[in-house]
Amino acid sequence: MKHYDLVIIGGGMVGASLACALRPLIDQYRWKVAIVEANPLPVRSDEPLQPSYDARSTALSYGTRLIYEQLGLWQQLSERVTPIKHIHVSDRGHFGFIRMSHTEMDVEALGYVIENRWLGSVLHAELAGTDQIEWLCPASVTEIRAAVGGMHMQIALPQADEQDDKVVEISAGLTVLADGGRSSLASQLGLGEHVSDYDQCAVIANITTAKSHQGVAYERFTDQGPMALLPLEQGRSALIWTLPEGLADDVIELDDAGFLALLQERFGYRLGRLQRVGERFSYPLALKWATEQIRPGLVVLGNAAHSLHPVAGQGFNLALRDLMALAQVLAEGAAEDQPLGDLRLLQRYLKQQQQDQSNTVGFSDQVVRLFSNDQPLLAGMRNLGLVSMDMASPIKRWFTEQAMGLGIGNRQQSSALDSSDSPGK
Repeated sequence: MKHYDLVIIGGGMVGASLACALRPLIDQYRWKVAIVEANPLPVRSDEPLQPSYDARSTALSYGTRLIYEQLGLWQQLSERVTPIKHIHVSDRGHFGFIRMSHTEMDVEALGYVIENRWLGSVLHAELAGTDQIEWLCPASVTEIRAAVGGMHMQIALPQADEQDDKVVEISAGLTVLADGGRSSLASQLGLGEHVSDYDQCAVIANITTAKSHQGVAYERFTDQGPMALLPLEQGRSALIWTLPEGLADDVIELDDAGFLALLQERFGYRLGRLQRVGERFSYPLALKWATEQIRPGLVVLGNAAHSLHPVAGQGFNLALRDLMALAQVLAEGAAEDQPLGDLRLLQRYLKQQQQDQSNTVGFSDQVVRLFSNDQPLLAGMRNLGLVSMDMASPIKRWFTEQAMGLGIGNRQQSSALDSSDSPGK
């Protein structure tokens, strides 16, 4: 059985970002690290990524930019990001709206939109330079259980020339579960979670509009659920359209003309006529919050820890703040010669992040539920609130700070991972 100091299950954006955040510590303490990822690693090439109209994307808050700057990665990431200069929030059929601008906050942008594959390629390139990190990929964890000094796992590795997978056993002082919101391993471990179903599905696609988005992110609330159009490169906008369960499948199956006509009717003409739609995807929506995020030798991160409604764009940004807090605590523990999986150390991490998690999850959930209710009295009060908020600078600033990932409890972590010691600095 091979033993690692740290095993990260899930090499996507969260798992790879954690590895990048820990890179100085991995090099300093010569930790042996494994990243288990179900998908094959992209083939490394000096050729630039070819453009794809249908590339999936993620909204990065301004606070997330500060984190990637701290890690020495923002300069490269910024080559392929689209800044969000303004945010326009409206309620379909009602008069209230809020307009937020980067100039009011004295920043370059309120946030950014990045294609997932570009973010992934930058993260993987950063991790390629150390022999302390081993990728088990493509591979899957078929069994995980607690053991003395950490966790014990069975890993299935597909073999090209054989019918059966190769199964290996490994152990780890600390295991990080970052394999997404549908993690079977969380269920296998019996980790509890709170689930609140939105009874909605998200329809995801890229849209071309007649008018330039000019760096404006639109969030529009309707009687069927919220929708967002986020600015992208090449004149595209990323659509997130939430619809009641049962209706989403019907909408996806429409031909392009029918889909665009229905979307135009729901969104309006702020961006002129909708001209093109790419491939459509759909998935069910629910607020999931793990009630047990740590155990001795185990931490749950990302969507496995908390899955948020996508319209508010807070999920990945919260996960990044979590992993930075974890990296900070692990740095403190290493300096104190504590085992990585020590429960007291992990409790320190969770205590530090509980307020941020509670604030962010609550803010995202309450906004969605408030604007998904079309009762006349509530709608009227809601729109008066929007008008008042747009006029009242302190309240509007607070709301903007939440969207930027800079609210109370979201403060930047600093310590052993100071930017002067980070890779690339």
